[in-house]
Amino acid sequence: MLAVGAASLLFITACGSDKESTKSTTAATSVATAATTAATTAATTAGSTGTASTEEVGIALILKNTTNPFFVSMQKSAEDAADADNVKLTVSAGTKDGDEATQITAIENAISAGDKGILITPNGNGVVSALDKARAAGLFVIALDTPPDPASSVDITFATDNLLAGKLIGQWTAKTLAGGAATIAMLDLFDDKIVSVDLQRDHGFLEGMGIDVGDETKNGGEASSGSYSGGTYEIACHEATQGAEDGGRTAMENCLSKNPDINVVYTINEPAANGAYKALQAAGKEKDAIIVSVDGGCSGVQFVKDGVIGATAQQYPGKMATLGMKAIADLARGGAKPSVSSGLDFFNTGVALVTDKPVDGVESISVADGLGSCWG
Repeated sequence: MLAVGAASLLFITACGSDKESTKSTTAATSVATAATTAATTAATTAGSTGTASTEEVGIALILKNTTNPFFVSMQKSAEDAADADNVKLTVSAGTKDGDEATQITAIENAISAGDKGILITPNGNGVVSALDKARAAGLFVIALDTPPDPASSVDITFATDNLLAGKLIGQWTAKTLAGGAATIAMLDLFDDKIVSVDLQRDHGFLEGMGIDVGDETKNGGEASSGSYSGGTYEIACHEATQGAEDGGRTAMENCLSKNPDINVVYTINEPAANGAYKALQAAGKEKDAIIVSVDGGCSGVQFVKDGVIGATAQQYPGKMATLGMKAIADLARGGAKPSVSSGLDFFNTGVALVTDKPVDGVESISVADGLGSCWG
């Protein structure tokens, strides 16, 4: 999920053909296999030695808040896994996004309680000194979804590959256009902050389309027109949405005022996508544009089922929590430290493209499969 305020550089939610059916089944099997492999890898890298004890391990899960469904999913998955793995789990959270003080208190409580580790979705750079204190006290600290700044303030981050998530929806869009001209609206997160999740999803989408992002330090650095992998393109606008439905609607209205012929809409997350759809609908253009997004929450996958979104890239916050918790528990029982995924500077918890309109060359899962795994 793009939780608004997520990972930042400054720091900061019908039957097809037999061919399509086979493709979806194959993709679903592949994703399921990848998920199993990821879990096995986590267990291996977290490293059960075969002689480790099964003594109770204290772990603190510290969330940004307990109202966002993304973090609710994390908490539920962690609580379910705690009983099975003999973990004494303490859950706390900020009162809202940005509440660093409550998280700092929770970190200090974990140190005092003698916990073996902390899983945290940091609310801001203000927690860094407390995390340093926890690590100095011997706790193993894993960031979930949101790396702190600096990232070295934690031992490792378990998160989604947001660049890949963007690439998947970009590749799907390019194939779906089948060589047609693309007039693109880019509905980003912010226009007054540089945030990594914003850059990665935006740039990933453009790369998936076959468009050079230009200036890699910001959104909007690409050429305003040119060629994508299947034909010609024009960037109609870059508008901020704040990751919210009302922001998505306003952003789309602004884009339509600049160019009424938009036929591709990239959105930072699914609430923004739904807002964009409502603006297109009000203008009588909802059937004229392909909307793509990232998150894969249950409501977002339902948007795909309802035809609001053509495809979305699904991430797995529940897996972030359970694999992170297992890594700490195994380490506390004599195992090895978890390792980052190959070629990345974090542990990748997976991403899958969800659509009922699969295209050749882009692996995807069906809406039914996406609803079955949403935010697990």
